Amino acid sequence: MDLRLTDNVAIVTGSSRGIGKAIATGLAAEGCRVTLCGRDADVLEQSATELRRTGAKVLAVTADLSRPEDPARLIEETARAFGRVDILVNNVGGARGAGPFLETFDTAWQAAVDLNLLAVVRFSRLVVPEMQKVGGGVIVNISSIWGRETGGTATYNAVKAAEISLTKSLARELAPMNIRVNSVAPGSIYFPGGSWDRRLQADPEGITAFMKREIPFGRFGKPEEVADVVVFLCSERASWVTGACLNVDGGQSRSNI
Repeated sequence: MDLRLTDNVAIVTGSSRGIGKAIATGLAAEGCRVTLCGRDADVLEQSATELRRTGAKVLAVTADLSRPEDPARLIEETARAFGRVDILVNNVGGARGAGPFLETFDTAWQAAVDLNLLAVVRFSRLVVPEMQKVGGGVIVNISSIWGRETGGTATYNAVKAAEISLTKSLARELAPMNIRVNSVAPGSIYFPGGSWDRRLQADPEGITAFMKREIPFGRFGKPEEVADVVVFLCSERASWVTGACLNVDGGQSRSNI
């Protein structure tokens, strides 16, 4: 199936490894010009080099998206390098320092809000004028199944639920501008160096039991399995899909909606 993405320009945040890297790779494979970003310059450049070897046109920008000034710089550098912005995938996220509710103080809450919700707010607000210049665009926010139902820490649940709610509001507001906005809710996704990799190394028996108990397929998901759904949502083949939140979790979640 031709997804008609050739020469589109995509920004994928948090894309030096894991799910973000897989999304950037998937978009590049469909002919997109892609901007990668991450905090670790060495890891970021390594990922960009890997993509360039496939013939992809890639811009790598070191950035910390919890800082208010970095989203604007990233969009400006992308527009300067590629002349336009068609797609934004808000993938950066996490809940650094979060733990049990009574042990999680304001600094950790603020950090989670800055990294997850406010990064999406700032980036989306800044990218809309660029998309209007080219007649429309697509925004995809990477949330979590723990934004749809309980399961993670209170901090992580709250910010990921807020991302899904924001997605629906933006979808309705931006539709007249021909901008579609959707979210994707991954389940437990494994990749080397990721959180599930660390947990598996620390407690192989416990994590293996978790997989068998919680995931009907009995295995973790792969970043590429999330990326395939995101790439589809970015394409014209999903032209009537907006305001949706799609689970990519191998049946792990239990919510009916």
